[in-house]
Amino acid sequence: MTIEHTHRHDHHHATTGRARLAIVLALTSTVLAIQLIGAVTSGSLALLADAGHMFTDAAGLALALFAAVLAARPPTPRRTWGFLRAEVLAAGAQATVLLLVGGFVLVEGIGRLIDPPGVAPVPMAAFGGVGLVGNLIAVAVLATADRQSLNLRAAFLEVVNDALGSASVIVAALLISLTGWTRFDAVASLLIAVLIVPRTLGLLRESVGVLLESTPPGLDLDAVRAHILGVSHVVGVHDLHATLVATGLPVLTAHVIVDDGCFHDGCVPQLLDALQTCLAGHFDVGHSTFQIEPAAHAEHEHAHHA
Repeated sequence: MTIEHTHRHDHHHATTGRARLAIVLALTSTVLAIQLIGAVTSGSLALLADAGHMFTDAAGLALALFAAVLAARPPTPRRTWGFLRAEVLAAGAQATVLLLVGGFVLVEGIGRLIDPPGVAPVPMAAFGGVGLVGNLIAVAVLATADRQSLNLRAAFLEVVNDALGSASVIVAALLISLTGWTRFDAVASLLIAVLIVPRTLGLLRESVGVLLESTPPGLDLDAVRAHILGVSHVVGVHDLHATLVATGLPVLTAHVIVDDGCFHDGCVPQLLDALQTCLAGHFDVGHSTFQIEPAAHAEHEHAHHA
């Protein structure tokens, strides 16, 4: 007997705050374009690195909006999960590009420390200031909404990080103007690259983990197994698997062996309720599928998985 229980009817996060995300995405994209122009005009690697940092956040905001729009599309017989996995594919592509950008900034920054080129500090500071203003506006837009959803909280932290990057560009430009030591541009670019690379590696690791259908982070299957075995009438668990369909959507399946008496006294519905309550309450797994089996059924199955 296979019975599927869904803890919540929506298969992804709510789209609360979509308008705020759209505003911040527009601001971030505009500042990104301006900083790219400023990097070419001033010759500043720090501005280019900060533009790469903002590209990370613009892509993340676009993914959040993309996922919110696609999540509203209903599943079809061809795509039973809809387009939720699209955000994972996009995140993986984003991380790959950004890793190349971060690597370039690191190599170029080290080269500029050794042999610094000329940098125009005035346009560098001016374009950095534009970036800082844009980021502060984005912070203001999200400041009152950063607790409404995980997407909004993440976006709020990203734009705060962007503001710090723009501030470092301005500080580097001022120091170059005061001291004439153009290596401050390289130092600032390396600091920004240090912000980019770890986040990019983390994003790439998470994306690959989802595509490989790894166990969701923070979900201990040994603990899940122990809790299932602790439910009354359960005598065994096998073929226990857990994956992520998309961000925030863990899916768990298991074959649960129960007392033979459950198939005669009608306790299976109560047993399923108990299993669902256990998983939702202790592990926040809202989408689960259980195959309820008598002990003798094992003789009719192929070799079990974990």
